[in-house]
Amino acid sequence: MTINRPLTTFAGLPVVELEEGQSTADPSAVAWRIDMDDFEAAPEEFAAAFAQVLELCGPAGPTALIAGEWGSAYEDPFPVDLLVDNAARLGALRALFIGDMTSEQCEISWIHQDDITPLLKALPALERLWVRGAEGLELTPVRHEGLRELVLQSGGLPAEVIRAIGACDLPNLTHLELWLGVEQYGGDARADDLAPILAGRSLPALTHLGLCNAEIADEVAAAVAAAPVVARLTELDLSKGVLGDTGAEALLAGQPLTHLKSLDLSHHFMSPELAQRLVEELPGVAVDVSDEQEEEEWGRYTAVSE
Repeated sequence: MTINRPLTTFAGLPVVELEEGQSTADPSAVAWRIDMDDFEAAPEEFAAAFAQVLELCGPAGPTALIAGEWGSAYEDPFPVDLLVDNAARLGALRALFIGDMTSEQCEISWIHQDDITPLLKALPALERLWVRGAEGLELTPVRHEGLRELVLQSGGLPAEVIRAIGACDLPNLTHLELWLGVEQYGGDARADDLAPILAGRSLPALTHLGLCNAEIADEVAAAVAAAPVVARLTELDLSKGVLGDTGAEALLAGQPLTHLKSLDLSHHFMSPELAQRLVEELPGVAVDVSDEQEEEEWGRYTAVSE
């Protein structure tokens, strides 16, 4: 599976392309999307479009901002400094998505990113941060009291970034979603790298945990089965990966999951018998075991790759 269309809503707001939103009655009631038509657009073109959004939205800036193609995303990282240098004009910004690109624009494993720590430091009121692509992605452990939702979508998420998230102090984060990906595209994490996140000590408000698109899905499931953080979750998402019977059996043998509202295991390699057992043994939980896959001669595959 590849990503074939950009978002139409973000942070509960309708997405408006810059060119289409010039006459928007309430600029704060939409999520502004900046997307360069030319994938080799010069940095000055993206900066000019960003300046237009600031002008349209007034002194406090947009409520939600989406960056699609910023120009040569396949080799140049998102210009973090552009937002950091204009932080004083982004006082209203609550939701930011960097890299909302289709596979035709740039494959997910090709999207270059940068150190996102300066963004978190410059935007203390930010509540949602989504990032797609992990080539060059960096994060230094930081405390951020405003962040409620962190989503990192990748074809391969570096272990170093995962360990940094586990070392962050995010007291109000309720939603964490990590697309772990595959080793071929930089996803070199093992279950041990997830240990601080699964312990949950720095994430006291977490209720939704997604460890998705994982080549090590069975290993992740075994770690989750004994993880302290699970007891206070309402939603657990292990979808898009290569979960098989080994992982399913670990979940069934581990700590009780009956307190969950939902357990997403869609896109999996479980046998019908194991999938059915999960559904039957968690009768009060919305268990999604749809999108069963068949293993190829060369092995299993995650949902989002190229």
